[in-house]
Formats: sequence, structure tokens, C-alpha cells
Amino acid sequence: MTRITRHALGTTALLCTALLAAGCGKNPANSAAGQGAASSSGPAAPATSAPASAGAAGCASAGLTAKVDTAQAGGAAGSTYVPIDFTNTSGSPCTLFGYPGVSFVTGPTGGQLGEAASRNPAATATTVTLAPGGVAHATLQVAEAGNYSASACTPVTAHWLRIFPPNQPTPIFARYTVQACSAKLPSGVGSQLAIYVVRPGPGKAGQGP
Repeated sequence: MTRITRHALGTTALLCTALLAAGCGKNPANSAAGQGAASSSGPAAPATSAPASAGAAGCASAGLTAKVDTAQAGGAAGSTYVPIDFTNTSGSPCTLFGYPGVSFVTGPTGGQLGEAASRNPAATATTVTLAPGGVAHATLQVAEAGNYSASACTPVTAHWLRIFPPNQPTPIFARYTVQACSAKLPSGVGSQLAIYVVRPGPGKAGQGP
């Protein structure tokens, strides 16, 4: 064998050895994973989590109490702002979302006085989850009956509120004594009452709606 032939064979053997070493140094699985990551145009997908459990049901009237907390009332511009506190008396978590329906009534079995509360959209509604024993509130704005003419208002002393929890057809009755307009005010005047969305925790004076 000539020197040139031996040199060529040696070079070929060295090249094959290098290629084999490079091939053995790679794990095919790791290589595939690397290609996948490199070909992706965005971040890797997050790990899949277990399915979330079903959300709590809406709070039924039968599982709530409602109380007008006059100790936390505040006044401004001819109106009183008072929280209506809802307490979950059931044994399960439940949710409240949006606006209660509120009106003055002559009693738990009596008729309505004046217009039902209008909705004040100052705050955005969010879902409030109440654990058993948990409390949420909605602020009620009550304009003074003296703001209106006696002929339009026909003021009387009201002792009760009829309160429909959000999305519930059955009312709860709560004691609240105040001068109320027993007549429906002219359409341009609106309602004596305005209600804000339900928010977490008991209402506190000065915290706003």
C-alpha cells in the first residue's frame, strides 16, 4: 500500500470516529425536545392543571339574612347612605352578584310605598363569594322626604324594607324606620331610593358605595 493510500485511509477513519462520537453524545429525545422548543414562535405552554371545581351557587333568600346597619349610616347632600348587610346563614358557600331590589313597604305582608330603588352604576358589579357566616353589603341611598313637595311625596313613616337579593324571586324583610314618600314621584324626579352593587364585607360608614 502506498503512503498516500495509507494517509487517506487514516484520515477517513479519524473522520468516522469523530462523527460517531458526536452522534453518541446526543440523546434523541433531548434533540427532538430541543427542535420543538426552537421551532415554537412563543413561550412553552404551561402545565395543565386539574379542572376547577364547580362554582358556588347564587345565594338563595332562604339562606340569607338582611340587616340595615343604621350605626354605619352617613349623610351627604340631602341623602342618607346606609348599608344593607347580607349574612350567609346556610352551611355552604354561595355568591351574590349585582343589585338587590329594594323598596319601602308597610310591613312584611303589606303593600309597597313609593317607587322601588333605582340602580346607581357608580361601581362595577363583581361576584362576591360568601362562606357560611360570611357577610356582604349593598349601600342604600335614601333621599330625605323633605326634598320633595308634600303633594308629590305624600310622606309617611315607613318601618320596613322589602329586599330581593340579587337574582332571587323571594324577598327578605328588614326593619328600617324613616320618612318615606308613599306616592310615586313624577318621572322627572325619580325614586327616593337608590341602590348600589353588592360588595364584600359589612358596610362601614365613610367607605363609599
